Amino acid sequence: MFEPRIPTNPTPTGEIIPVITTAALPGHPHVPAECFCRNQAPASMPTQPTAQITPGSVLALVGAGTAVVLVVGAVLVSLLLAVAITAVSLAVCTLVIRSLLNREGRR
Repeated sequence: MFEPRIPTNPTPTGEIIPVITTAALPGHPHVPAECFCRNQAPASMPTQPTAQITPGSVLALVGAGTAVVLVVGAVLVSLLLAVAITAVSLAVCTLVIRSLLNREGRR
């Protein structure tokens, strides 16, 4: 269970991997002399932003945010109300049972 899954090399070979000193093109993973693929350098980024903010989109975002806040608030208030109603009903049941037990003890 605690043994490594990948075995270690007990006898290193001593092989040295040569380092290629020719620099590759930016965005191109291969050395230019050895490249036979069709990879191209990445195109320049567009100057125009992809998302434009307009007054209508700002208004839509504000409306959506308000709706989310109102829905979450309503859910939280309803949960709090459910807990309060449960607590009051348990208190009333406790008082009734206590009253019945005290009445039986007096007889």
